[in-house]
Formats: sequence, C-alpha cells, structure tokens
Amino acid sequence: MGGAEQDYVNEAFETNWIAPLGPNVNAFEHAIRSQLGDNVHVAALSSGTAAIHLGLQLLGVGHGDEVLCQSFTFSASANPIMYLGATPVFVDSEVDTWNISPELLRKAIENRILEKGLPKAIIAVHLYGMPYKVDEIHAIAKEYGIPVLEDSAEALGSTYMDKPCGAFGDIGVLSFNGNKIITTSGGGALTAKSKTLTDKAIFLATQARDDAPHYQHSNVGYNYRMSNVLAGIGRGQMEVLQNRVDSRRSNFEYYQNELASLKEIEFIDEAEGFYSNRWLSCVLTPSFEIREGIRLALLEENIESRPLWKPLHMQPIFSQYKTFVDGTSEDLFSRGLCLPSGSNLSSEDLKRVSDCIKKVLL
Repeated sequence: MGGAEQDYVNEAFETNWIAPLGPNVNAFEHAIRSQLGDNVHVAALSSGTAAIHLGLQLLGVGHGDEVLCQSFTFSASANPIMYLGATPVFVDSEVDTWNISPELLRKAIENRILEKGLPKAIIAVHLYGMPYKVDEIHAIAKEYGIPVLEDSAEALGSTYMDKPCGAFGDIGVLSFNGNKIITTSGGGALTAKSKTLTDKAIFLATQARDDAPHYQHSNVGYNYRMSNVLAGIGRGQMEVLQNRVDSRRSNFEYYQNELASLKEIEFIDEAEGFYSNRWLSCVLTPSFEIREGIRLALLEENIESRPLWKPLHMQPIFSQYKTFVDGTSEDLFSRGLCLPSGSNLSSEDLKRVSDCIKKVLL
C-alpha cells in the first residue's frame, strides 16, 4: 500500500458510500483517465475478466462467432470468448516481444475468411508488461476491418511510442487483481475512446436496469461494477503507480546486471519506443532441464518462481480449437521462468535469488 488508501477507504465508510458507485469510483476512473489520456473513457469493474467479457459483447461477439486470441497468455484472456458462446482461434507469439505475431495473425485471418468468415475480434495482450507491436497489429486489423480488444491487464504504466498501454484498442482492459502492478485487491477496468461504449459497459455491469421508476430489464445484465470501498484503494494506488513501475524496473535491472555473466540466462530487451513496466522479471534458459534445475533450487530455499504462461492452445480446455502456431510460445514456456518481482523486494531479497541461480549455473 502507498499510504493514502486507508484515507479513501475511511472516507467511504464515513460517508456511507459502500455500494458499487460513489465518489471513490468516479475519482478512480478519473485517475485512470488521467494516466491514459483525455481521449480515453473508463468504466471501473469487478475484474479484468469482467472487462474482457463486456468488451467482447460491446464489439458484437456472440454465439458462433470466432475471436482471434493470443495463445501465450493467462486463460482469463480467452475464457470470456467461451462465456459468449463464441469460438477462440489461437495465434502464436513472435520472439521480439513474446506477443501476438503479426505474420501469423495475417495468416489466421486469411484462413478464417476462406473457411468460416471474417473473425469478429482480435485479443492482443501486452504480456508481462511488454507492449505488443501495436502499429503492425493494428494496421492488419484495420486492413481487414476487425476490432482489437487490447488486453493491458499486466501493462498499466507501460508505453508504446510514448503512448500509454490501455489506450490503443477499440476496447482496452486493465486489471487490479492482487498480483498486478497496483491493486484494488480485486478489480479491473474497461477503457474505450467512445463514452457511449463505457456508458453501455456500466449499464450492463449494473444489471442492465432500464430507466424506469421500477425494476425493469430489457437486456441481460451482470453484477460487474466496482465497489466504492475498493475504488478507494485504487485511488491511493494510482498515486504511487510510477513508484511501483520504478520498483519493478529496478528489480529487472538488478537481475540483468547481477546475472549478466551467466551465458545460460537471457532477458527480453525493450526495442526502441517500447517501455515495459516489467510487471514480472522473466528469464530464458537454454533448456527445460536447466529451467527446472533453477526453479527447484529456488524452491529449496523457499523462494517461489514459476514457468512462463503455458500457451492456451496447449491447455486441455482449449486443445480442440484452431491454432496458428510455429512453436514460439511452446519453446518460451519450456525454457522460461518468472523470478520474484514484487514491488517491495529488498536488495537482500534480490541478492538471495541471484545467488541461488548462480549456485546452480556456476
């Protein structure tokens, strides 16, 4: 916590604003908008997953439609496709950013046009805080007239060509889950350049109540709005966002410098114009065996690490769906490891992790 969160939460209690609306919700949305730019509108929701669900619905995704989705990501990026009765089509990553491959995206679109028809949407993810190739991906999407849902759940504070992640897509998604760069304990947000879209998201997120003196509903709604209490936490967290980004980037730089002499350890670099919040510090090793050796050695020291995301096309629940892959994400999964990356890690913590890795490899 940054310090001001308790004040805003106390304010919610003192003013009796506990429900999923109120001054903290409004102020939190304003703070997010200030971060992303005044041309972006914001709806604070109960989770990033809820934002993806509503975002796809706002883009017109429904039963029987196909949605192209980055395979190398957490399952929450794709689960809402299933909620809507649509079908995911998974697209592999490229090695520069570990994000959706422009080449394979084009191949997937052209194949689906021939076999099924134009896909309804594209879900592109800024993985681990590293921006995807925004210009290339959005140029392809524009060429075919397919909207982009920008999954920026891991990338608040990241920028592409000096513009903030979360502001590029037809719909953008943020997450404030407990493990994110800032948190409301649980929460998320939907962003859009159109206020009409965010107003519709808020309408759907509050049980789709019609404007009537009684309870009347003409649409299926959801209980997805963020509470005024949690939004108070978010207000305080937004005040320290850059501090959190600086801490995460400092963690990454420490590992990069401390492990630079180890030929078995590789880091993902930022290309020109890419600025990652370094939500997680990730490394690549030469093989699955070496990765596991490091992971198990860390575990012996009571240090948690974790393999990179298992690609969605390899997940049992998604294994039957169409894929356009070249082995990139499978290779990253087999060789990659997420190191401890919390914003409150001390230099002693970071040294302990690095020393353990050195013991395995030297």
